[in-house]
Amino acid sequence: MEKLIITAAICGAEVTKANNPAVPYTVEEMVREAKLAYEAGAAIIHVHVRWDDGTPTQDRERFRVVMDAIRAELPDVIMIPSTGGATGMTPEERLQPTELMPEMATLDCGTCNFGDDVFENTMPTMRAFGKRMIENGIKPEYECFELGHLDTVLTMARKGEVPGAPMQFNFVLGVPGCAPATVDNLAYMVSKIPAGSTWTVTGVGRSAWTMAAAGIIMGGNVRVGFEDNVYLGKGHKAAGNGELVEKVVRLAKELGREIATPDEARAILGMKPRQ
Repeated sequence: MEKLIITAAICGAEVTKANNPAVPYTVEEMVREAKLAYEAGAAIIHVHVRWDDGTPTQDRERFRVVMDAIRAELPDVIMIPSTGGATGMTPEERLQPTELMPEMATLDCGTCNFGDDVFENTMPTMRAFGKRMIENGIKPEYECFELGHLDTVLTMARKGEVPGAPMQFNFVLGVPGCAPATVDNLAYMVSKIPAGSTWTVTGVGRSAWTMAAAGIIMGGNVRVGFEDNVYLGKGHKAAGNGELVEKVVRLAKELGREIATPDEARAILGMKPRQ
């Protein structure tokens, strides 16, 4: 099997310090958590940003400041800024980090219930996001919360509405209102992706570790982090994102997968070498 790419989603838009005091808000806290995750073995940092009071934002300049600060400490790390933002944000708000010309960015592949909220991704919105990523040379990570999301983005790729091969998918399973986090669901979605594609699995909440183990065994990649889960185990909150990554590394070692560096991850994902 290829080496395992670990992504750390260090803060998300919804989780707060009330859930875990180590959730980062400030630029300094974001750098701290990115560095802990990287040093533990993460090749990719998935970036949401907050104002210092914890309010989620898609402000371009806030992304620039946070990503520049992370890059100064971790020059080789891959960063994937979110274009999902938080529920209720407009497409124009959500697209702001793509103006910074990142290597990669997320592209959410359909509307879905998201707990008590609706995460809206209409076809015009997705076409606009795909067009922006084609124009700016950004590799999308296609976020699929449901099987229908996968079918939608594959159809868009065939039409040239979003960047095509090689495609990178993130199967986000276990969000309340979306596809349950089961090995059967993961295996089915993986079976439908085009040859030559790569994939990551994200298990939300209590499903984080089951999905991590499945992803390792099945030859995929794994995302963990405070965005998705703040616990190392039942009742045991992680002290930081680094502890979550360390657990994935331990699982991978037991299951015979080596860990990819950022430059190895770029090669696996079919990206351009770092300049």
